Amino acid sequence: MLLKADILRNLERLGDEQQVMLKLTLPEEVGFYQELIDHPKVLKVVALSGGYSRSDACTKLKQNPGMIASFSRAFTEGLSKQQSDSEFAETINASIEEIYEASKV
Repeated sequence: MLLKADILRNLERLGDEQQVMLKLTLPEEVGFYQELIDHPKVLKVVALSGGYSRSDACTKLKQNPGMIASFSRAFTEGLSKQQSDSEFAETINASIEEIYEASKV
């Protein structure tokens, strides 16, 4: 709560033409960042996967409409050097689709 309160306080200090993007770990509490998402000085709230599996991170993201994914670690989950080109492409495509769908909410 301290971080969110501090961010809100500092958003009020921004000039009329200034906006920011925030990159925050997925919250434990559903809708915790909604006040930030709705704030006129916030362009986007970008979600870090926070060490969750891609599936868990996407589930949490879907529970927080307005956040978008920045899941670099979760994006590469399941990739390996031993995969064939087609297996690699299939894994990447599945990651893209799952993260995209979670971000649409």
